[in-house]
Amino acid sequence: MESALPILPESGAPPSFFGLRRERLAEHLGRFGLPGYRADQLYAWVYRKQVREPGRMTDLPAALRGEVPAVVDLGLPRTAAVLASADGDTHKVVLALDDGARVESVSMRTAKRLTFCVSSQVGCALQCAFCATGLMGLKRNLRAEEIVAQVIVMGDLHGWRDDRFNIVFMGMGEPLANFEPVTEAIRILHDERGLNLGARRITVSTSGLVPQIRELSRLDLQVGLALSLHATTDEVRDRLMPVNRRWPISEVLDAAHEYGATVGRRVTLEYTLIGGVNDTPEDADRLASFARALPSKINLIPYNPVPGLAWERPSPRAIEAFAERLYPKAPAVTVRNTMGGEIWAACGQLGGLSPDA
Repeated sequence: MESALPILPESGAPPSFFGLRRERLAEHLGRFGLPGYRADQLYAWVYRKQVREPGRMTDLPAALRGEVPAVVDLGLPRTAAVLASADGDTHKVVLALDDGARVESVSMRTAKRLTFCVSSQVGCALQCAFCATGLMGLKRNLRAEEIVAQVIVMGDLHGWRDDRFNIVFMGMGEPLANFEPVTEAIRILHDERGLNLGARRITVSTSGLVPQIRELSRLDLQVGLALSLHATTDEVRDRLMPVNRRWPISEVLDAAHEYGATVGRRVTLEYTLIGGVNDTPEDADRLASFARALPSKINLIPYNPVPGLAWERPSPRAIEAFAERLYPKAPAVTVRNTMGGEIWAACGQLGGLSPDA
């Protein structure tokens, strides 16, 4: 029979449960003389049954239930605000972190699926010219538990009615610039004893950090890769995305090709259409050529307006014409339906309007 646990000293705050892989949780519990299977039980309660009150964890000894809070922290960041679109299909969640920083994430429901758009940083250092988050600059990286917490909070928001939701790392920040916490969060979300979120339902977006793309392929996490391309010439991409001056289009596409070949998945080419900037027929032809060479699929994103930025969304006819030029030449093309624009929750808008709460 397990004895009562020694209470941690006040100076030793317990680690967040949501930042611990199951095997690391087992190691942590072992320091208190607890067997490894207690980690399995805690994972099942928290991630499968959505129970975070130790008193309700009935297969744990009563003494242990009372002392769980001294061993691991099951708390989540405070939800500062939840904004809903008029149709109720999109929600933006603003979390207040323990240092006063705020991070935004988005849930989007369509007829086919529920998708959670997760942030990896508070702000972003890459300064893409058309993105609201880039205007913030980089405040700090998120920890693994702060990334996982976004998923838990959005799952709670929807009452965990959807057990096959998707996750896209396309929120605030550049995920591959926060490599270790992001990949740690993916492992936690993927754990078969926890949420058991299949790798094919997780996509990581990047602006083109070539070394990290290659490192991600070596980890073989099997997650999808989305490359934020947004231009077909280095001249235009240099202007839109300063990261291109370090890793130009040819190098980024080579790394994406390597990723697709190693992992065995098509890479998604994310392409924000900006009126009069990157929406010419020649751009469509070059983009189709890139897609055929990888192979990949193309996701066209009509530009979403950001306060203070002068870029313009192409007309519906221009968007349609660009897509129609791609269709016979590219392997697969979709045009993203803008969701949540009225609550500044659409692609490129996060951080542009953080409500006070």
